[in-house]
Amino acid sequence: MLGPVLLAAARSDAIRRIVSATPVTRPVVDRFVAGERLNESMSNVRSLSQRGMEVTLDFLGEDITDPAEALRNRDAYLALAAALKDEGLGERAEMSVKLSAFGQALSGGHDLALANVTPVVEAAAEAGTTVTLDMEDHTTVDSTLAILSELRKRFPQTGAVVQSYLFRTEDDCHMLAGEGSRVRLVKGAYKEPASVAFQDKREVDRAYVRCLKILMAGKGYPMIGSHDPRLIAITQELARKYGRKLDEYEFQMLYGIREAEQQRLVAEGHRMRIYVPYGTDWYGYFMRRLAERPANLTFFLRSLVSRG
Repeated sequence: MLGPVLLAAARSDAIRRIVSATPVTRPVVDRFVAGERLNESMSNVRSLSQRGMEVTLDFLGEDITDPAEALRNRDAYLALAAALKDEGLGERAEMSVKLSAFGQALSGGHDLALANVTPVVEAAAEAGTTVTLDMEDHTTVDSTLAILSELRKRFPQTGAVVQSYLFRTEDDCHMLAGEGSRVRLVKGAYKEPASVAFQDKREVDRAYVRCLKILMAGKGYPMIGSHDPRLIAITQELARKYGRKLDEYEFQMLYGIREAEQQRLVAEGHRMRIYVPYGTDWYGYFMRRLAERPANLTFFLRSLVSRG
């Protein structure tokens, strides 16, 4: 019951104001959001890289209401691409974007989002890196995949995210598992109706494994977004079954979560990419992390206590 409440709260301006103003919130957020400024995020990229990890950077911001905000988000990503290029970090860090931050939900949003994200993908390529399109709620999937298809005509390395809790995702995985594709598989973190998504955690997990098998058997590059030890073990088994080398897939985990496991997988020779969010608009991201697994609420509070 707590998960849907937290997801609803993620889009409440009133609760946003309360949570943001609560003194205990900031120290917890700081552990899981890599700062509010670009220079803070770059410092984390360098630190993670030195520990053998790769990074995907997400400038936080979504559900915008004004085209001017979409332009500001575009410009923030252009600045990020320039910083990666200047520091020669393109081989270690890519970028994740939410198309809602680029105007996807506004009037004429599909064309607006495509127009705003295209220069970001171009700048990423110039910096020697790429972009992955994050997936949001089910109403955006068709638009997001259509934009992906358009971008891949010029930039075939552009990646996509699919969410196993949606009924449609197995079919999407078949479509996306072709040669050269890059696909991040996650469970899903939005409140979805029973008409389009599995509601039971066990069903979501089973769907994840079915999708994982499709991607690992395909010709693309799977990116396994999970902290679940069982799913990590299944991935390793499937890699052996399909003869995938360690550089033919990667694990992805969130910044600040299961750091010992991240380091263990790196020590075993696996590619590990850390999802590093930064920026001032951290609230929606923060609440969805709690809602993905409500036990995370206890985890966050324990983390706060452990920090003194």
